[in-house]
Amino acid sequence: MITATYAAVLAILFGALSIRTLRLRRRFGVAIGPGERILHRAVRAHAHFAEYCPLILLLCYFVEVRFASPIWMHGLLAPLAVGRVVHAMGISREPEDFRYRVAGMSITLTILFIAAGFLLLGPWLVP
Repeated sequence: MITATYAAVLAILFGALSIRTLRLRRRFGVAIGPGERILHRAVRAHAHFAEYCPLILLLCYFVEVRFASPIWMHGLLAPLAVGRVVHAMGISREPEDFRYRVAGMSITLTILFIAAGFLLLGPWLVP
């Protein structure tokens, strides 16, 4: 399963974002809440990942099971992985470089809409 492989890669990225957040919390002595600006950025990078990736991976799994070729799946999931890395890099910087954040979210939302659209329209598109 192609989606499972990308889910594992994205899980590693999620773990790295988690560890970064935990280390910053320890360094600044902040158990709950955003605290310092750089910690707040780490929390949001982690949260954005947690908010988008599970749903998109689930949609991509359904696409893979129902219709899609391996090329289609790599075409959906490779950009998702890149988009999540780019977004995390953009939101984590101080001062922030919005180009990375915007590019990462644009890629992520594009994959979300493509996967959802393919599931809704796939029965009419795939013989």
